[in-house]
Amino acid sequence: MPDITLTTLILLCLAAAAAGWIDAVVGGGGLLLLPALLLGLPHVPAAQVLGTNKAVAIVGTSGAAVTFLRKAPVRVGLAVRIGLMALAGSMTGAFFAAGISSEVLRPVIMVVLLGVAAFVMLRPSFGAAAGGGTDRPVARARIITAIVLVGGGIGFYDGLFGPGTGTFLVLALTAVLHLDLVTASATAKIVNVCTNAGALAMFAYQGTVLWQLAAVMAVFNLAGGMIGAKMALSGGSGFVRAVLLTVVFSLVAKLGFDQWNA
Repeated sequence: MPDITLTTLILLCLAAAAAGWIDAVVGGGGLLLLPALLLGLPHVPAAQVLGTNKAVAIVGTSGAAVTFLRKAPVRVGLAVRIGLMALAGSMTGAFFAAGISSEVLRPVIMVVLLGVAAFVMLRPSFGAAAGGGTDRPVARARIITAIVLVGGGIGFYDGLFGPGTGTFLVLALTAVLHLDLVTASATAKIVNVCTNAGALAMFAYQGTVLWQLAAVMAVFNLAGGMIGAKMALSGGSGFVRAVLLTVVFSLVAKLGFDQWNA
């Protein structure tokens, strides 16, 4: 574990819990977790930050996926097929991520954050229940599109950068497969577990994971993820939307300040 203060460790653990909660409810926990790690570990190489982020995130995402599978309608077979493609994509992205520096990563994350914030603000109904579920037939072309573009494309992005992957998966699955948002969220968690697993395998192979720090943070991420999944199933999307926007704009402001003074 790097030499960090107790205060920093506590703040990172709280960020991990909040990220797990956000990721389970609306996706995009990495929008909080990765910037928090970048801010808390300013002298750690970006590759190690990315690897540690994946080691933490996979635990909370797995807990949320299990919670969703118990109560939400999910096409497990389709989710697994998309997930396998996403796993391959994320391993490829993680391979290229080793050469990325924090100076490059910060502005990219800021752009992604602003993009997600703009979408959420322009779509007030984001997160609301919609029609569609596992009982509706899906055209073969849409399934292929979901496997190749959603799985491979977003999987690659998740391995390379990561922030917002859960949100992007929910939006893409809703648009391509015409799923309602609860079903899309549940399906996205299964796919997200695969993307995290693929990226983590590559980061572990490259030796860029701070395992001790990740283990501590993962406990909090798991708790946040399971609580968030239960809240997503019972409602509360309006509150989560407000929290997501608040977090996004706060992180953009902080990252922008750090970039300006770098």
